[in-house]
Amino acid sequence: MTGFLRAASAADGLGLPHNHFGLLRLLLALAVVVSHALSVTTGKVEDELLAHSTGFTLGEHAVNGFFAISGFLVTMSYEQRGWRDYVVARALRIAPGLIAATLVVALLMGSALTKLSLSAYLTDPQLWRFINGTLTSFKSSAPLPGVFSDNPLRFPMGTVWTLKYETLCYLGVLVAGLVGLLAHRRLVLGLWAALVVATVLREILTPDGPKGIETALRLPLIFASGGLIYLWREKVPLSLPGLAVALVVVALSQATPAYKALLYLVTAWGVLVLALAPPLTRWRSEPGADLSYGVYLYGWPVQQAFVALFPTVGALTLFAPSLIVTLLVAAASWYLVEKPALGLKRRLLKPA
Repeated sequence: MTGFLRAASAADGLGLPHNHFGLLRLLLALAVVVSHALSVTTGKVEDELLAHSTGFTLGEHAVNGFFAISGFLVTMSYEQRGWRDYVVARALRIAPGLIAATLVVALLMGSALTKLSLSAYLTDPQLWRFINGTLTSFKSSAPLPGVFSDNPLRFPMGTVWTLKYETLCYLGVLVAGLVGLLAHRRLVLGLWAALVVATVLREILTPDGPKGIETALRLPLIFASGGLIYLWREKVPLSLPGLAVALVVVALSQATPAYKALLYLVTAWGVLVLALAPPLTRWRSEPGADLSYGVYLYGWPVQQAFVALFPTVGALTLFAPSLIVTLLVAAASWYLVEKPALGLKRRLLKPA
């Protein structure tokens, strides 16, 4: 308990020369690819790692970590830069990579793998509905004509649905900032507490209700938790012993209605402890290239392509080559699309 009370704060962690945000984002993106290795082969989400033991797949846990980091960093971005630069920064980080990935998958990969003739494929209305739906509503269940038609799961970009929630959370920070809410930390804390209560009440009233409602509470709550930790950064400890105790409490609560809410909150805090705790950040871990977004976008379509090309080969055999190709494509995305967009962002934005 003494170690917990004497732990450095999140503000202390931010003041250090190094953190692990970049490394954690990459590891979380790779965890999503690992998680999907079985489900893209069998078509059964329940085959994914951790689904039975925790109620969530490894990929869902990784997305939770993404949202916690995003909530923390995006809230910091708004507070430091203001709304105009915030909007430009968010748009240039998300849109270029997504647009490029959608066109690469639809026009290049789709043209190469479709069972239709090239002319029939390029003139099929379903192709253009796919591009439009992916870019305007982050639709992840749309198929491409004649592509992956024999795969257990037909859709080519199965991870983009989370970008809808990410964008809505970005808008939430923007609105909260514009109306002055972020300057009133206690009011933000009250709204966050209401989300926690709503999450617990859902487990009491409709524990087997629609998955969509659970997700609509889960991701905003984790994002808000990351943002709240930033707003209260002087008060939030970065305690590794405290995190170990919290994980035990989460495990013991698994049979109670409070389990999911506790899991979300400990995930948000725990990821930020790993990113900022001084005992862990004495060395520089920032990757030379930020491949996390590219890995997240391209992991699923690359795995789908391997399943289509080698339908009789097992998931474990396909995993390593699909991961290598994913990393190569993610590197191309970083150097050809994302990094130039970030360079444009630096020219457009004022110094923080």
